[in-house]
Amino acid sequence: MLSRKGIIPEEYVLTRLAEDVPDHARYRARERRARFVGKNGACNVAHKNIREQGRFLQDVFTTLVDLKWPHTLLIFTMSFLCTWLLFGMGWWLIAFAHGDLDHSTQVEQGGDPGGFVPCVTSIQSFTSAFLFSIEVQVTIGFGGRMVTEECPAAILVLIVQNIVGLVINAIMLGCIFMKTAQAHRRAETLIFSKHAVIALREGKLCFMLRVGDLRKSMIISATIRMQVVKKTTSLEGEVVPLHQIDIQMENPVGGNSIFLVAPLIVCHVIDQNSPLYDISPLHLNHQEDLEVIVILEGVVETTGITTQARTSYLADEILWGQRFVPVVAEEDGRYSVDYSKFGNTVKVPTPSCTARELEENRSIIDTMLQSPKGTIRKRTVRLKPKFTISDDFLF
Repeated sequence: MLSRKGIIPEEYVLTRLAEDVPDHARYRARERRARFVGKNGACNVAHKNIREQGRFLQDVFTTLVDLKWPHTLLIFTMSFLCTWLLFGMGWWLIAFAHGDLDHSTQVEQGGDPGGFVPCVTSIQSFTSAFLFSIEVQVTIGFGGRMVTEECPAAILVLIVQNIVGLVINAIMLGCIFMKTAQAHRRAETLIFSKHAVIALREGKLCFMLRVGDLRKSMIISATIRMQVVKKTTSLEGEVVPLHQIDIQMENPVGGNSIFLVAPLIVCHVIDQNSPLYDISPLHLNHQEDLEVIVILEGVVETTGITTQARTSYLADEILWGQRFVPVVAEEDGRYSVDYSKFGNTVKVPTPSCTARELEENRSIIDTMLQSPKGTIRKRTVRLKPKFTISDDFLF
């Protein structure tokens, strides 16, 4: 409202965040282009008609880790229940074959034991055999039931059940640990700006985005890379629906490695080797077949696990002629970061032409700087004296 009334110049008004304006309200004429990578980093790819399903069973541990939590907990519970029931049936069959069940019935009716030694003491039914199976596998040992030396088969089953129980514990506990310590959990605190921007930097058009880490623990050896995904057609007529093109970047520390202590603005200079060389403001709409994927990789300092955070920017999520506002300030001898301004941008003078046209005609920048909107007004500051000299002191 202030910019419309002319109180504040339009180029100094902060743009609204993307959360304030729903995407479905902008464009209703044509459906938006499908993403290859979502804003949260999930890949929008559906695998269909996979014939060799047995390959997933060759790597059971990874398959269990990749399952959803309800399925994992169901398998965790059923693995123990099934082994308890299976070995409980085995203990009942041993007792039945040795005659322990009949002897127990005679003892309950007041008969003479006659020196009979059972394979497992105090087993009268399948319920008691099931309880003994639980005691053996989880090593509870209540003391009411135990294996005797009468039956070698019972000793062999005892050894087998202990080994099977240890294997199941190792697999299931390891699976749950890996699911809770997965790398993408750490990526939840690695954030990217909602929009990317294109503006002038050092006289060149640059594609810029902001990345930050909300945790105090650092990402060691953090690297960042970007790709452009678009539909292309080769000279032979081959259609590549998802052609991935790597693009070079420039960041504050040089190269692809970054020191992610505070939010950084990652910059890509749009030159003749860039896939964005022929992009102009007219191409930044929802109909343009363009998607920029950003991938941040590094090692978590606390766990040593490699993590990866991803996001993407469609054509209508790239703002032309805008710049990110500063979020780092020095206060009380230390640097503070204001994350409320993390995705805010401000308009800056930028030519409305492609990088190719700007390189061929450098006079566009001179013309833009000479225009009223391109000039930067410097505010004069009057310095007030901190002390006064009285007339008595002069005489």
